[in-house]
Amino acid sequence: QVQLVESGGGLVQPGGSLRLSCRASGSWFSISAMGWYRQAPGKERELVAQITRDGYTNYADSVNGRFTVSRDNARNTVYLQMNSLKPEDTAVYYCNQNTIGDNHWGQGTQVTVSS
Repeated sequence: QVQLVESGGGLVQPGGSLRLSCRASGSWFSISAMGWYRQAPGKERELVAQITRDGYTNYADSVNGRFTVSRDNARNTVYLQMNSLKPEDTAVYYCNQNTIGDNHWGQGTQVTVSS
């Protein structure tokens, strides 16, 4: 059974930085694609960043150049470094693990960007 636990969310001022972490249980992490999604109030969940099992990355246009996704297979952990945060980045951020089409989600962590 895969469990994903996110951490690192919080309140930050515009222009600030946060680093989200997502630790996965189970033995399939190293062969899984990992993703970060977010959902703002009244909006649909959207993809923020992805990293494949081989380390290839993909970003939403709105965060490209500001956010960086990385993974540590030895720790079963994926990270999202968020810099130059904007109020429109405010959302609940979710970690996703995709293993050959089998999807798992974390419980989410709140990120609020406000002065």
